[in-house]
Amino acid sequence: MGIRFLLNGAPHDVAAAPTVTLLDWLREQRGLTGTKEGCNEGDCGACTVMVTDPDGSARALNACILFLPQLDGRAVRTVEGIAAPDGGLHPVQQAMVEHHGSQCGFCTPGFVVSMAVAHLNGRRDHDDQLAGNLCRCTGYAPIIRAARAAASAPIPDWMRADAQRLGDAGVIVSQTHSGAHPPAACPRSADELADWYLAHPDATLIAGATDVGLWVTKGLRDLGPVAFLNQCADLRGIHADGDTIRIGAMTTIAELGTAMADRHPGFAELIRRYGSAQVRAAATVGGNIANGSPIGDSPPALIALGATLHLRKGDARRSVALEDFFVAYGKQDRSPGEFVESVSFPVQPDRLACYKLSKRFDQDISAVCGAFNIARADGVVTAARIAFGGMAGTPRRARAVEAALIGQPWTEATIAQASAGFALDFTPLSDMRASAAYRLRAAQAMLTRHFHESMGRAVNVLEVGA
Repeated sequence: MGIRFLLNGAPHDVAAAPTVTLLDWLREQRGLTGTKEGCNEGDCGACTVMVTDPDGSARALNACILFLPQLDGRAVRTVEGIAAPDGGLHPVQQAMVEHHGSQCGFCTPGFVVSMAVAHLNGRRDHDDQLAGNLCRCTGYAPIIRAARAAASAPIPDWMRADAQRLGDAGVIVSQTHSGAHPPAACPRSADELADWYLAHPDATLIAGATDVGLWVTKGLRDLGPVAFLNQCADLRGIHADGDTIRIGAMTTIAELGTAMADRHPGFAELIRRYGSAQVRAAATVGGNIANGSPIGDSPPALIALGATLHLRKGDARRSVALEDFFVAYGKQDRSPGEFVESVSFPVQPDRLACYKLSKRFDQDISAVCGAFNIARADGVVTAARIAFGGMAGTPRRARAVEAALIGQPWTEATIAQASAGFALDFTPLSDMRASAAYRLRAAQAMLTRHFHESMGRAVNVLEVGA
C-alpha cells in the first residue's frame, strides 16, 4: 500500500502492509530507535511522536497503535526531529537537562515529544498534557518543572516547518490496494466509503485505531480487508444546526471535549479523563460508539443528552435512539456494510452532570460512569434522563430511577427512595475493576452526589477541607 508523508522534514514514500504500525516501521526500517516500545497498547507514552495534519494542527500520538496509512499526507516528527537541524536543543530538551528530568532515559523521548507538541500549541496544562507519559524512575516533579520552565520560550522555527511543507509533499490519490495483502482502502468521503463498504461488508473500519490497534499489537489478529477513514473530511466536525448539535463520526474525542467546554462543562471534564492527550487526539466519537463497549465513556453522556445515532449503508440512511443501538454485549443494531455517520442531540440548557469512577484518576477505564440530565421546576423534577456505563453489558438508561424521580420534589428523601431503583435497572457483574455490590452502591452515591452538587454544596472528591 503506497503512503507518502514527511518524516523529520523529509518526504518518504512507503510501501507496506496496511496494518504495519509506525513504531515498528521507525525502529525496524528506519533505525530511529529513540521512539521506544513500552506497553505497545497506547498507555505509557514511550512511543509518542508528533503528527502534523494538512490543516497545520499538531498532535502528540502513540506510534505503537498508529498504522502507516493514517499518516498519508501528514508530517511526523520523532524525538530525533525535535532538536534543530544543526543539533541545537529544543527549549523543552534544554529544560529537561537543567531540571534533571531524566534518569534511565527510557521514557524521556516520549516526554520530550509530548512537551514539544504542548509547547508548540501553547498548552500550559502540563499535568493533563503529560498524563499519558509514564515515568518509572525519575519522578514527575522535575519533569513538570522542566515543562513550566520551557513554557515561555519562543517556538523554534523548525517546529513550524512541517505545516509549511506539507503542500509540497503531495498526497497519494485515494484508491483501493490489494497486491499480496487483503484489500485496503483510504476513501476520501463518506460516499466513497459507502460504496467500498457495500462491496466489503465484512471489512474492518479503522478510525483512530486506539482500540483496533490493540487487536493487532496484542491480539495478533489478521484484520483482513480494512478501510482507513482519516481522509473522510465530511465525517468530521461539530455543527450546530438550529435546535440540534451534530457530531461527525470522525470527530476526535479531543475536539468533542473542546466543543463541550462551554455548552456542557461536565461532559468536557469527563472527556478530560478519557485516556490521555495522545489517545484523545486519535480516538473518534464514532469509534467510541460503534465498538459497543459497555465501558465507553461518551455513550452515557450522549444518551443522557437524548442523542440520536445516524447510520448509513450505501445510499440508505436511518436514525436510531443511541440507547437502542446497543442491543446486548458485543451486539449492536448495525448490519454488515452499515457504518456510523454522525450522532446528534438537541440544544438544551446545561443540566448535565457526569461522574467517572476508576482506580486511577488519569488514563484509566471506568468501573462506573454515570451521566445525569435532570430538569426541575419549582422544586419538582419535571424530566430525567440518567445513563450509565459499567453497570451492564451495554451502556443503559436507569429508567426505574428516572420514573421514581419525575413528579417528585427534589429532596434527599426523594433521592433515597429513587436510589432503590438502581437494583431494578441494573444487574452489574463483578470483575477486576469492581464488585457488583460496589457498582450498585457507587451508582446510588453518584445520584446523591448530583443532588448535593445541584444544591451548591461542595462535592469535589479531589478537594479535602478541614
